[in-house]
Amino acid sequence: MEEHINGITAIQVDIKIDGLTYDIIEEAFARTKKAREYILNEIMLKQIEEPRKELSKYAPKINTTKIAIDKIKDVIGPGGKMINKIIDETGVKIDIQEDGNVFIYSQEQESGNKALAMIEEIAREIELNGVYEGKVVRIMNFGAFVDVGGGKEGLLHISKISDKRINKVEDVLKIGDAVKVKVYEIDEQGRINLTAKDV
Repeated sequence: MEEHINGITAIQVDIKIDGLTYDIIEEAFARTKKAREYILNEIMLKQIEEPRKELSKYAPKINTTKIAIDKIKDVIGPGGKMINKIIDETGVKIDIQEDGNVFIYSQEQESGNKALAMIEEIAREIELNGVYEGKVVRIMNFGAFVDVGGGKEGLLHISKISDKRINKVEDVLKIGDAVKVKVYEIDEQGRINLTAKDV
């Protein structure tokens, strides 16, 4: 048929015949169009005038993201440790494909969003001059090591913590503190150096 009719993708024939003539197909389209319009306009429209602005809380939700292929192993973790931790904490199902596409299936939007944030945190690329909300994980006499996400830690040297002179790191920071930092250097060995000044 030359004519294209929007909304029809296939015809199912319940009666076994040798073939369909154009007349039969045309009549089938006319009848189904009439039936479809009746269902939509006379039945459905009277029940709900427009699509709901939000999905029902009981409807399954799907969140998607794409991560770098070399980050897939980090999200899965050794022996599936990391991905299982995300699943245990959020109750979602996760499908990671070889091209880096990630599908998160959840019953509640909140748990899907939480899992998405956790995955994106692990898969995040740390960039030179990037500003990150980090977490202090270790304190030494020369500075603090800060988890900046993506499984990476950077050194916040005592001289880069504040514009004021600091005698002891512990006077300003403690383990678990959130601190906003900027990556000012990534050396040849991949070590990350951070500053909290003017951030």
